[in-house]
Amino acid sequence: MNGPALHEPSAPASWRVALPHSAAAVPVARALVRTALAEIEHPADCDTAELLTAELVANAVEHTKGEDPIELVVQLLPTGCQVEVHDPDPSPPGSLTRPGPDNNPDPWQEHGRGLLLIRALSSSCGHRATESGKAVWFRLPAVPQQRRPSE
Repeated sequence: MNGPALHEPSAPASWRVALPHSAAAVPVARALVRTALAEIEHPADCDTAELLTAELVANAVEHTKGEDPIELVVQLLPTGCQVEVHDPDPSPPGSLTRPGPDNNPDPWQEHGRGLLLIRALSSSCGHRATESGKAVWFRLPAVPQQRRPSE
């Protein structure tokens, strides 16, 4: 066998969960992603998935108006995972796929790094229109399982 073995789920799995349109949605979304990845021992990087999910959910809560819930969709695939956050605002996220020259975050500000992190840490990311607004997504690749020393 050439290269490290990858754990491949036998079939894709997915979860779709409505979250409140409030800051309370962020830790709930992180926990849901962590649980989804851990329960089936999916090989995507759980820490990165949690971080990027938190960024997507926080952006949806902060930048969309109204009280309508946002929706978290987690898809586990043989090639990795995809996480989507659906919100009611049809406007595309600022500089997710095409950063502009003025998109360097101010080092003194707390905000402004979420989309940069998503672009830098995901294998791909984007957004698409939906019937009720938009979905913003990222993908993470499957990573090789760590070899455990024999006992």
